Amino acid sequence: MSESNNRGDLQVNVVRQSSLRPSGTLKSTLSGRSTPRGSPSFRRLHSSRTPRREARTNLSHFQWIRGNRLVFWLILITLWAYLGFFFQSKWAHNDNKEGFVGYQSKSGFGISDADQDQHSNTDKSVNVSLASNASSEIKSTANLKKFVEVSLAKKPNRVSSRRRKSKRSTIERSRAKQKPVVQQQSSDLEEEIPRRNTSYGLIVGPFGKTEDSILGWSAEKRSGTCDRKGEFSRIVWSRSFVLILHELSMTGSPLSMMELATELLSCGATVSVVVLSKKGGLMGELSRRGIKVLKDKAELSYKTAMKADLVIAGSAVCASWIEQYLSHFTAGSSQIVWWIMENRREYFDRSKHMLNRVKMLVFLSDSQSKQWLAWCEEEHVQLSSQPMMVPLSVNDELAFVAGIPCSLNTPSFSVEKMLEKRRLLRNAVREEMGLAANHMLVISLSSINPGKGQLLLLESALLTVEQIISLENNTSNGLIEKKIMSGITVGQGHSTMDGRKHSRSLFQRVKRHGRSADRFHRTNGSDVTPDELKRKKLKLADVLHSSKYRNNVTHSDDNKIRKMLPNNEERPEQTLTVLIGSIGSKSNKVLYIKGILRFLSQHSALSKLVLWTPATTRVASLYAAADVYVINAQGLGETFGRVTIEAMAFGLPVLGTDAGGTKEIVEHNVTGLLHPVGRQGIQVLSQNLQFLLKNPSEREKMGMRGRSKIEDKFLKIHMYKRFAKVLIKCMKIK
Repeated sequence: MSESNNRGDLQVNVVRQSSLRPSGTLKSTLSGRSTPRGSPSFRRLHSSRTPRREARTNLSHFQWIRGNRLVFWLILITLWAYLGFFFQSKWAHNDNKEGFVGYQSKSGFGISDADQDQHSNTDKSVNVSLASNASSEIKSTANLKKFVEVSLAKKPNRVSSRRRKSKRSTIERSRAKQKPVVQQQSSDLEEEIPRRNTSYGLIVGPFGKTEDSILGWSAEKRSGTCDRKGEFSRIVWSRSFVLILHELSMTGSPLSMMELATELLSCGATVSVVVLSKKGGLMGELSRRGIKVLKDKAELSYKTAMKADLVIAGSAVCASWIEQYLSHFTAGSSQIVWWIMENRREYFDRSKHMLNRVKMLVFLSDSQSKQWLAWCEEEHVQLSSQPMMVPLSVNDELAFVAGIPCSLNTPSFSVEKMLEKRRLLRNAVREEMGLAANHMLVISLSSINPGKGQLLLLESALLTVEQIISLENNTSNGLIEKKIMSGITVGQGHSTMDGRKHSRSLFQRVKRHGRSADRFHRTNGSDVTPDELKRKKLKLADVLHSSKYRNNVTHSDDNKIRKMLPNNEERPEQTLTVLIGSIGSKSNKVLYIKGILRFLSQHSALSKLVLWTPATTRVASLYAAADVYVINAQGLGETFGRVTIEAMAFGLPVLGTDAGGTKEIVEHNVTGLLHPVGRQGIQVLSQNLQFLLKNPSEREKMGMRGRSKIEDKFLKIHMYKRFAKVLIKCMKIK
């Protein structure tokens, strides 16, 4: 009995162990006999043996990877790096149509080009909308307060005093947030000139929709194409940068920094932008390009800059931010590059105490570098390193429309096709402006302030128009009339009444031709130059003054006279039209604009020849429609002149002041004409305008030479080669 009990207990233990280990084979350890195949225990023990063995063999590789932790983590890191590269590359090329969460611009921070197309909105409508918005906000707040008070009165026992205070505080905070917004908007409107034709005359543009329809391509589809084989791309890949913008106006410095941020993103870098002043219209463009703008320009920006590989400040105005940043992080001076884009003494005075505390200074032109070094020597400022020079360049978007080979060209948008589309764009924009083929369009695109010299340009234009009219009246028409009258009166009685009538009709026809040559209006174009018209006039006067005409008018003389008279297909002389931008720019000076408007109101003949255009980043259509560009910077001249190289890229001759960076770009009598600064330059600029007005062929030759210079020195590839040298000296490159 004891043996049987022991045997039963042992069999139970074996069965229990087998239930815990179902995958192995089980045989009786006592009798040596296997369990019958038909028994329930055999089916229970051996039903899942084969599938588990197959599963183990299939998952053996994964178990090996899981057991080897080093290989497992290496695979995870590789996948993570690949995903990071994939999404960063998509963001850099702006493939995300929805935009980045948290980086979208607010409605009050900028003006988009779509908004600028509707420039017919006046200040009155804006003020009315603001007043209606403010009244609606106040009414909603009052209704909310009434509702809260009524609910509290009905249920005094259920609502605690703490909850009542919290509701009142939220209402007060909402009021406090609403009132400053309305006050800020109204204060901004008081400082602006109204965007109305009654104030300026005729406002044209912007022509963003015209560009898109004719070119079949938009810069919004593609922003930033990095040269992956270049040294700049190799240096900035996977690096972190912080860019400091002093404002968001559509001027040279903010635009250049925005394009630098775009290029860094497209080359695989991480970019954060700190904006010191949000005035201007570039916030929407930054958001469209996927550029991260930090919400805080204080503590958050300092922490971000500490973690960055390099900080690039884009203006002398950034001195205050640099000073505060170095007070928080003293060692940060070794990672700051200061790209200074101003050339006035006031900017040096506000930044001189910080010039020796940064890693390196970067200037735009040789004249600017010499001027700042002279000021540093005068103020005994010792720089930590030798400054470098990085001139600006024409971005790929403008070079693409101008027909210059760049990274945006494809078989569908070759250089030849873009040149043809540029010609179509020119004709379409000029037609919208109301210009004919004989109108010479002179443009000046910059912020409107005394430093840019728009008023002096208009004085030169007025002098040009007056001299042309007086010259024509005193020479051609006066000489013809004198000789014709002398031919009629010195007949000594030999002229018949029919001859007098015939000569009088010819004289009236000649006078009509003289007046039509002096008028400034649209006419049909032809190949007759102004010099040829003058020669015909003088030759006609000699024929009329001949003895043959004094005595008798033969049939052959009549044919000669009619051949020398102009027909309807001949073109009158070139006329002058001036376009000034940029209305609405935050860098404009209101008092200066009012002075220009008063000057135009005093000279109605000139005001009819002046056009205005709003501030916009879509300037390709304006360059395409123009014939001449004027950069009339005063004082020390333009620091560099971004608009100068953009105009030259479109084949425009440049009339500029003989100072600053303009004289380094524009070669006198080669790519343009130079004139002195100040009021003494008014007469010279007027003479230069007259020269180009009378010599269209010289305009074309100067423009082509300027375009060739841009292709050799001032494209994007040239700028970033120089910038790569700056990064090599300022960053730890392996």
